[in-house]
Amino acid sequence: MTTPDPMSLYTDARLVALYDALNPFAADTAFYLHLAATLPRVPILDIGCGTGLLASELARRGHDVTGIDPARAMLEVARQRAGGAQQVRWIEGDARAAAPSSAGLALMTGHVAQIFLDDASWLATLTAIRRALYPGGWLAFESRNPQARPWERWTPERSRRTVDHPVVGATVVWQRLIEVRTDGDGQRVRFETHYRFERTDDEVVVRSELRFRSKDELAATLDEAGFSVTQWYGDWSGAPLGADSPELIVVATRS
Repeated sequence: MTTPDPMSLYTDARLVALYDALNPFAADTAFYLHLAATLPRVPILDIGCGTGLLASELARRGHDVTGIDPARAMLEVARQRAGGAQQVRWIEGDARAAAPSSAGLALMTGHVAQIFLDDASWLATLTAIRRALYPGGWLAFESRNPQARPWERWTPERSRRTVDHPVVGATVVWQRLIEVRTDGDGQRVRFETHYRFERTDDEVVVRSELRFRSKDELAATLDEAGFSVTQWYGDWSGAPLGADSPELIVVATRS
């Protein structure tokens, strides 16, 4: 068994290869594609684009797209995608790498917003996104709703699944909750994700930590960064936000 640092999720070749199988085209992808289709046609920034599933599909549908991600291994997969990958501008970096006033819509998917553990780094990211957007441009992202307490399902029994990957082989994946705590930087959840590779009888454990911000906390930081929330959704069907909705999906405009 090996226990790498959290960044191994984005550098270990086996975990990078598994990423799409564990995070396929699903309701969240469809939501953002629909949102982009309903807004005026503007250049799009996909921040934290990962392996480029959404960015490539947006480009295939005729959008002008830039994908930004700090993980080189993820971008290597993105550049090799079929479809619209060759039309996407791929940038290694974070939101600060985007050119000023270069886009009209910024997307952050895959619960990327939750990796910013302290308010200073989260506010800095929002400020960088605002700088990259046209006046009146849109920002859309999601964060898990802490009132739904999703971490209660992060147990080996409730989260275990098997993925049969053509390269990596059969892999059993499960999560284990370590700690839920509230401190000066709000509510944080620490957990492990276990990857058991049956072909090699090897196990990799990745430890992660996420910040769970409430609706009010998200609204306050967006306001401080110069955004106005225009819509909240509670799930990928576009349902209104309720107390126990699984998601806090935000659409905001740059002032």
